[in-house]
Amino acid sequence: MDDHSTGHNHQTAPIGTAPGAMPGMDHAAMGHGGMDHDDHAVHTAGQHAGHSTAMFKNRFWLTLVLSIPVVFFSPMFRHLLGYAPPQFPGAAWIPPLLGTFIFFYGGQPFLKGGWQEIKSRQPGMMLLISMAITVAFVASWVTSLGLGGFDLDFWWELALLVAIMLLGHWIEMRALGSARGALDALAALLPDEAERVIDGGTETVSVAELQAGDIVLIRSGARMPADGVVTDGSAEVDESMITGESKTVPRSVGDPVVAGTVATDNSLRMQVTAVGDDTALAGIQRLVAESQASTSRAQALADRAAAFLFYFATGAGIITFIVWSLMGSIPDAVTRTVTVLVIACPHALGLAIPLVIAISTERAARAGVLIKNRMALERMRTIDIVLFDKTGTLTKGEPAVTNVVAVDGVTTDELLALAGAVESDSEHPVARAIVGAAANTGRTVPEATNFQSLTGRGVQASVNGATVAVGGPALLKEFRLAEPKSISGTTSEWMDRDAAVLHVIRNGAVIGAVALEDEIREESRQAIQALQNRGIKVAMITGDAHQVARAVATELHIDEVFAEVLPRDKDQKVAELQARGLKVAMVGDGVNDAPALARAEVGIAIGAGTDVAMESAGVVLAGNDPRAVLSMVDLSHASYRKMWQNLIWATGYNIISVPLAAGVLAFAGIVLSPAAGAVLMSLSTIVVALNAQLLRRLKLNPANAH
Repeated sequence: MDDHSTGHNHQTAPIGTAPGAMPGMDHAAMGHGGMDHDDHAVHTAGQHAGHSTAMFKNRFWLTLVLSIPVVFFSPMFRHLLGYAPPQFPGAAWIPPLLGTFIFFYGGQPFLKGGWQEIKSRQPGMMLLISMAITVAFVASWVTSLGLGGFDLDFWWELALLVAIMLLGHWIEMRALGSARGALDALAALLPDEAERVIDGGTETVSVAELQAGDIVLIRSGARMPADGVVTDGSAEVDESMITGESKTVPRSVGDPVVAGTVATDNSLRMQVTAVGDDTALAGIQRLVAESQASTSRAQALADRAAAFLFYFATGAGIITFIVWSLMGSIPDAVTRTVTVLVIACPHALGLAIPLVIAISTERAARAGVLIKNRMALERMRTIDIVLFDKTGTLTKGEPAVTNVVAVDGVTTDELLALAGAVESDSEHPVARAIVGAAANTGRTVPEATNFQSLTGRGVQASVNGATVAVGGPALLKEFRLAEPKSISGTTSEWMDRDAAVLHVIRNGAVIGAVALEDEIREESRQAIQALQNRGIKVAMITGDAHQVARAVATELHIDEVFAEVLPRDKDQKVAELQARGLKVAMVGDGVNDAPALARAEVGIAIGAGTDVAMESAGVVLAGNDPRAVLSMVDLSHASYRKMWQNLIWATGYNIISVPLAAGVLAFAGIVLSPAAGAVLMSLSTIVVALNAQLLRRLKLNPANAH
């Protein structure tokens, strides 16, 4: 960074590099933070404990392939459709042999899960599935071996039930996020190596080898490998990932520096004071881990329905066997009981939730919303308050000219043209903002010559034969100039809200000033109003000063503001809102937002932010448009309705079909045969699938938020 930019950095309070745009970031190192965890997702609790997405996927495809000949050669299935399969020696044993492999291979995760649910005394989907496939397996072998004269050939139903349940769990697990990603991304913020100072020079060592007391050389653009204190040199340091402040901060001898922050313009030497688990970054890691653990215990709707159906089916099966046995018909008792227990696990229930989640995820992606956690989709409809991080979320995280004032005899367009001419050769964000504002006036910006960078004060050049300088209070002090009274009141108001004020000086006289602030996104106004129209409160949290926060909150009509908040306090602020009985959605983009994103009922990361924020969140907005939060709200309500409709259909089918299979209307000649029950089960699945497809009619367009 050149001297000119350094001069502006000292004057620019709320503007500068966005937290997501970290200079010197080693993107190769960051790569693993956003890796595809599809083959590695392992859940620490619940029905999927120890199961990876890849396992369900692989078992589904093999089971599906093996199910085709099982169905084709099944006597029950060919009887239903009235066709004759090829006859050859051993053909009759294809369904039993392949069905047995499917039972033990495809059904293994459900059998293990069912056993775990028995041991934990928490029956759910896994126990319901394992009960159905076990009863079907035993009854089918009894029939295949010709024992007892039973006609209970469920091989095709067993194969399809296992295949469809594997598909449902595969779809479901793909919709889940991986908690490990956030911690991986946080770890990636630390460099792998450091330059340790030794007698006669430096040596490159692993960060793990550093110890407290070591002196380390930090080159311009590099990250701090550990917490420490500056012992030599000075630099502007980007600490946005720790503090949330959008501006760089000067660090010189005696000042503390934090692991993961970036020296943006000069080299430093620092003495290591903390390494490994003792660093501030490690503290954030622990917060993220604790927060994620606190929000990972929610149970899926389907599990609650499965628990109900397990007790319902088990009770119905016992009653069925007792009643038919008392009537003196043991074969009928066995047939009716087996039929009840097999059809008690409808395919529809296994697909009811995963299908809705999968279609919702696809619809959301088309609207620029990536749903990483299924519970985020369900919870969004219950949110009471949305907590927005300011910088990079409600604002653009970069400077913009927000106000211009000129003395009598000078127009604001003329002032901007002169300032733009002086700044035209600089690539500094402040200079680009002024040049852009000058261009927007439509006035031709004159050429500047004899450009000079005034270190720490501003810039100067010749424009149309006049000497023009642009800079802050330090420049006025050097030139021994006082601000004209005609503009001092206005600039004081700008400073009260912590705007950066740059004066324009022509031939030794101040002719005006410009205010630069972190520009508010126009989309933010629409998003906030639309949320409030839906009865959802809006709050803002920031590391910036109170006056900056108040100015933004007033302009956007925000309900509640938290300013000058440190990372650990962001997490605590979310907890405070939750303690007040509010369900919180947090929207942020920086590493410092990660614990709060994980703590909130729904964490929403702006896609332009860091990998850590995106990994900690349950939802990621692919763009920078905060109106996409509205898409999430609408989708949550719509998908929740579809989930309940599908669950009602799936469980309703059972409530009707199980009594019929048990023979409650046998006295009237109405008995649901095993074959008919299996067919109705398949029809129930089709209904659920078609109902879920209706979600595709939902139009999610952030631009139409209102």
